[in-house]
Amino acid sequence: MAPSKQTSKKTSKQSPSMPSTGQFYRRLARNAIVGFVFIFGSLAIGTIGYHLFMSLPWIDSLLNASMILTGMGPVDHAETTAAKLFASAYAIFSGVAFLGSVGVLLAPLAHRLMHRYHLETEEEEEKDAGTA
Repeated sequence: MAPSKQTSKKTSKQSPSMPSTGQFYRRLARNAIVGFVFIFGSLAIGTIGYHLFMSLPWIDSLLNASMILTGMGPVDHAETTAAKLFASAYAIFSGVAFLGSVGVLLAPLAHRLMHRYHLETEEEEEKDAGTA
């Protein structure tokens, strides 16, 4: 009888319980909010920058910032050195910001899949090896 208790304990450690559907949706919503706030903040930085450095009207600044942020490319041509430097820095920032926000949005789904298929991280494997 004693070996069966050890086996049941070991099994419970190897397959942690999956978070509930409600917890999953809360994480998904929280990460979506964080991702969208980051994207809108990045869009605001670009809009203000294009307005200040390229002297564009607000709507054209918004258009340029949104086109760069989504990877489509600039609409208006930068004339001054300051405008070109800003456009270059914003383009690099936008690539990282967009990919980072996609990662934040998809993180709860990846976490859920790891639980679903009982995938363990290195930390969990070391922890299980230390207790066995």
